[in-house]
Amino acid sequence: MNNIAVIGSGTMGNGIAHVFAQFGYQVFLIDIDQSALDKARATISKNLDRQVSKGSLSEEDKAKSLDKIKTITVLSEGVKNADLVVEAATENISIKLDLFRELDELCPEKTILATNTSSISITKIGAVTKRPDKVIGMHFMNPVPVMKLVEVIRGYATSDEITRQVMDLAKKLGKVPVEVNDYPGFVANRILMPMINEAIYTLYEGVAGIEEINTVMKLGMAHPMGPLQLADFIGLDVCLSILRVLHDGFGNPKYAPCPLLVNMVEAGYKGAKTGEGFYKYTAGSKELKISERFEKN
Repeated sequence: MNNIAVIGSGTMGNGIAHVFAQFGYQVFLIDIDQSALDKARATISKNLDRQVSKGSLSEEDKAKSLDKIKTITVLSEGVKNADLVVEAATENISIKLDLFRELDELCPEKTILATNTSSISITKIGAVTKRPDKVIGMHFMNPVPVMKLVEVIRGYATSDEITRQVMDLAKKLGKVPVEVNDYPGFVANRILMPMINEAIYTLYEGVAGIEEINTVMKLGMAHPMGPLQLADFIGLDVCLSILRVLHDGFGNPKYAPCPLLVNMVEAGYKGAKTGEGFYKYTAGSKELKISERFEKN
């Protein structure tokens, strides 16, 4: 595999493009919005600078990595020679299904179609294509250049050979791939999201405050980040979406999202990306300040 198309230039998409380019692959970063692509390229450059300052990358390697990334706004142009497509668009099933139908028509027969989805069924995505054996999940973790794990998710029809190729590819990127089967939430979010949801319930029911909940999990369970801070970092809307996939997929009330989470998302308080969730975020500041809504009297 040499030519990699990455669809979506947001946080995950630009991180995936960064890693592939750093390891010498030709990357076509695709988004309908040129300004989003420009922003993604600036983010990649900044993150490469961080690696240079830490001594893990040379200035020459940084320049080579950036040269490997071509930004494109036309899907057909970006995928026409792709050996692998990694879709990192928004976590919306109808958008993903429409996109994979289109990719199936536009891509060469050889192309592997991967999705970075964190919860949506690979089997369902593969079923809308004529190549379900070549459809697979590559669930990278955020921030992609730093986190080692890649969940490699086999759909019901994904072939052994495609799974092997994708596992090998992830290793070439310096990642640790873990093969899992296609059930709601896979492994990472099937375990993580109920924990986050329970932390929100613990706050909602007045058992403890934000700082207390996060401190218990950090100091008692050796988590590097408390669950409510992590929820803000992931995006409360993303957490809600994944919980709904789990709830619908298993039909088990234990996955029902906390009403507080639902209300926060509906009101637009989605975490770090909107400036406020459980914490309040100020541009240029690293101070972690609890939202006034949750401050104790």
